[in-house]
Amino acid sequence: MLNFLPAFLIAPIAIALLLVNILFWVPILLVFAFIRLLLPFKATRPVIDPICVFIANSWISGNSGWMRLTQKLDWDVQGIAGLDPRSWYLVNSNHQSWVDIFVLQHLLNRKIPLLKFFLKQELIWVPFMGLAWWALDFPFMRRHSEEYLRKHPEMRAKDQETTRKACEKFALIPTSVMNFLEGTRFTPAKHAKQQSPYQYLLKPKAGGIALALDALGAKFDSILDVTIVYPQGIPTFMDFMAGRVDRVIVRVRKVPVPAHLLGGNYAEDAEFRKAFGDWVQQLWREKDAQIGELLQQARRG
Repeated sequence: MLNFLPAFLIAPIAIALLLVNILFWVPILLVFAFIRLLLPFKATRPVIDPICVFIANSWISGNSGWMRLTQKLDWDVQGIAGLDPRSWYLVNSNHQSWVDIFVLQHLLNRKIPLLKFFLKQELIWVPFMGLAWWALDFPFMRRHSEEYLRKHPEMRAKDQETTRKACEKFALIPTSVMNFLEGTRFTPAKHAKQQSPYQYLLKPKAGGIALALDALGAKFDSILDVTIVYPQGIPTFMDFMAGRVDRVIVRVRKVPVPAHLLGGNYAEDAEFRKAFGDWVQQLWREKDAQIGELLQQARRG
């Protein structure tokens, strides 16, 4: 364990190990992704996709390895026992930092199927990682404001079709579809600008989760509602790399897939869209209250 070293030494070691892990696994992943691209037959995916998932899970295990080597984290985790890596899950979490990704992958790797994130379209251009996300069939979405969608309602249908095509691939092997309902990382400035009614959360955006349920709802075993709390305050990526994050609290609860919200048309049915929004708002009120309770408990000791 190297966590006894000072932060100015831990950070470059952790970053170097992170990069080595990327440079080792991504080229291997791309070989199989290009084989799949060259052989675009229905029978190819059930063979190649599990190989790509195995590579991704091994990559995540490598990240967990350097995290154990360089970090001294106190994990306070509840709710991950009894999860099934052969099921389909729709996973939702609050989003505060890039560290959230490492936390989710570390805790859920091989306990549930590989997490597939909905990503901003611009992230396809991130060196190495953009190609890796493409190889793993992560959906790349264009983010539109409600004001824009009111002026261009046809874009709802386009996003719906993009999601449906991605979820058709997800139906072939067990998959966990990951969605950050806030759509972006929490910051006090964003919270103030939105005039969010929640103390610890930004306003949720129901579109992504609605489209995923519409496209793959019958496949999902349940929804995993994840709450991540950093008692010392929200860490930056460099805080994490330098070993300055001492404790992470995570709560995972299974939420039944809402049967009354399956089969509706989120893009065109305003009444259904309101019902879906009401369900998401209730989910968010419960999460906001839970974060407050967890922070109070952490302060007490």
